[in-house]
Amino acid sequence: MKSMLRGMLGAAAFAVVASGAQAQTAVKFALDWKPEGPAAPYYVAIDKGYYKAEGLDVTIDSGPGSVQGIARVAAGTYPIGFFDFNSLARFLDQTPDAPVTSVLMVYDVPPFSIVSTTKGGVTKPKDLEGKILGAPAADGAFAQWKAFVKETGIDASKVTINNVGFPVREPMLAKGEVNAITGFSFSSYFNMLQNGAAPADVKVMLMSDYGLILYGNAIMVNKEYAKANPKVIAGFVKATIKGMQDTYKDPASAVKSVMKRNETADEKIELQRLQMAIKDNIGTKYVMENGFGGVEAGRLAKSLDQIGLTYDFAKKPTPAQMFDSSYLPPAAERKL
Repeated sequence: MKSMLRGMLGAAAFAVVASGAQAQTAVKFALDWKPEGPAAPYYVAIDKGYYKAEGLDVTIDSGPGSVQGIARVAAGTYPIGFFDFNSLARFLDQTPDAPVTSVLMVYDVPPFSIVSTTKGGVTKPKDLEGKILGAPAADGAFAQWKAFVKETGIDASKVTINNVGFPVREPMLAKGEVNAITGFSFSSYFNMLQNGAAPADVKVMLMSDYGLILYGNAIMVNKEYAKANPKVIAGFVKATIKGMQDTYKDPASAVKSVMKRNETADEKIELQRLQMAIKDNIGTKYVMENGFGGVEAGRLAKSLDQIGLTYDFAKKPTPAQMFDSSYLPPAAERKL
């Protein structure tokens, strides 16, 4: 059965195409969302030929969000994707035989946040009591609500949760129809500005500042595909790291690679969005000391325990199921 699956994956997602004198392996990579500032490293790696140097012809597709896309990787529709690490734990609990794991941690700190405005009256967690919180049911940040409540001592019975849709989340906050929302910091903050809010009036509380030790989005792979094509995964990881190193050093240049793929975006906002992600989620103290892309074993184990506060595991995945470090280059080659 496994050999048959590898064959199907090879036919569906792995092909060799002519590229000058060198054969290039075609690889489909799924983002969690549309091309925005934080996606710059992947487009930089394309534009600067880093993937090509590894023998890869990478195409990047937009995704349905940081949660739902994991099933695409597990099914082999995409051999590689960029999705929420914490959602992977729940996915593996529900489908323990799913052939998917993480190989490169991108957001050492997740962008999970509570966003409010000056008039919303929420500047610290306990301020949510007596208020209305707008939270899409499928939101990756809202998925951490129970852990956030436990770590901050919020009386959840005093918070009214309004299940809102993603498209109306920030507009409702801007209009004062809710007092705060859950969301990714670098998405909701700039969405609020686009809805007419003044920068000084938008308040962002990163959940990681209030006791959450979770990881964020990571590069995930189909394990059957990776087993059949280890050099492809190692090459993709290596080239992506180079794209991230360039992006970290020169965000203003890197964001131009995003703008080529999203001409309707505002370059100024996408640059600021990228800079926020670098500051809050990517260039953390741990990453600066240990290199980009890895995880710390003890923290990973504790993060799985913390996920258990928001989700009842039938059989909690092991750290080894969640992350495979074998495709990472040495730490010295992963410095930002």
